[in-house]
Formats: sequence, structure tokens, C-alpha cells
Amino acid sequence: MEQDSEPRRVSPRNAVIYAITAIGAVILLVVAFREPAPASAVATDRLGPAPGEQVEQYLADARASLDGGDTDQHWALVSFTEYVTPQQLPTVSDGLRISGVIQHVPIDRVQTPVITVATPGGDEPAVRSGEAAAGLVATQQFRDQRSADIARVTESRLRASCACTAGIVVRGTLIQLRDLATQPDVRAVQALPSDAIAGRFAVSALLPGSSDVVTPNPDDGPVPTE
Repeated sequence: MEQDSEPRRVSPRNAVIYAITAIGAVILLVVAFREPAPASAVATDRLGPAPGEQVEQYLADARASLDGGDTDQHWALVSFTEYVTPQQLPTVSDGLRISGVIQHVPIDRVQTPVITVATPGGDEPAVRSGEAAAGLVATQQFRDQRSADIARVTESRLRASCACTAGIVVRGTLIQLRDLATQPDVRAVQALPSDAIAGRFAVSALLPGSSDVVTPNPDDGPVPTE
């Protein structure tokens, strides 16, 4: 598959989108930041792989995004090698400010939602991000019993502080991000250009189980009771 060598930007949109689809697809909440955007700024960027993208190509692009010698602050997506608990986030973020947390309850052959929640400054909101994600799931209505069962077990495990954190959005310099990329729990760090605007970039997850092509998980397995 040929990959675009241009920076990983997507076409402009007029507003940050909050989208929660019924389970059986993927739930994605785009992280929202409330800083105003200059009129001349690029309207939308993306952190994370595109559907159908080769994982190895994304990893290579992520490494390349950390090249450079500027000292500006960059938004970046940190993808973990294995799922971690929310309580681990203050340590695995290596002191960088966490602006968003990606939660996903992994269940074999069950398509559970991927939820990105925005977090204000400080460690406590990141540590409580599993509960926040559970609350978002609890507010949804579902089209069938399987979807409702998936939502129930997802909410239950998130409230129990499961090891379900797949990644985080942080802000730091390229030097800080390169250092973070060397940490043992970190699979990839992808940085946006320094002119990327808070509130105008989308986030998609690179889940720890993704190894070949970024595709939805299969959804033909039994849903656990808990």
C-alpha cells in the first residue's frame, strides 16, 4: 500500500466533533481543547493511524514526526506497547502534561468502544479517566441486546480501573517527546507540527493489539458477563 509522504493532515472541518456510535462500530470522542484558533491556522490535523493503514508505516511516520531541532511545544499521541491502568499514567507520561486519555476494554473477538476523553491539567483527571469514560458509555442507547451487553461489561471494567488505557495525548518539546519514545511502555510517539491548533485535531488510537493493518476488531465472540 502506497503511503502519502506529506505531513499527516486531513481536510478542514468547522468544529470539533463529539461522536459516539453504537457499539458494533467504534466509539470515538475527539479530544476538545478550548484555545481560540487564529484564522490563518490549519483547521484540522490528525493524531493516530488512518483506517486501513499499515501499522509499520504508521510507526515509521511517527518516528519521523519527532525529527527536528525546534524548541516549540507540540501536541503528540503516545501509544503504549501494552494496556496500562489509569493509575500508571503520571509515571508513564514522564512528567508531560496529559491532555487526553484513550480508553479501550480489550475482549477477545468482541468489538468494544474506543473512547478518548479530554483531561484538564494535573494528574488526578488522568487517573480518573477510566471513570469518565465509563460515564460516557453509560449515557448511550444501543440498538440491540449485544450492544447493551458490551456497554455493560465495558462500563463495569472501566469503573474497576482495569488496564484499559491504550494511549494518551500530551504536549511537549521534540526533545521531551523523543525521550518519552524511549520508555519501555511506549510503542510510538507521533507529534503534530508546532502550528497545530488545540481543538482542531482528531485522535485515533493505535491499539496494543494492532500488528499488521489498522482494522476494526472482529465481533463474533461471546460477551463476558463481567
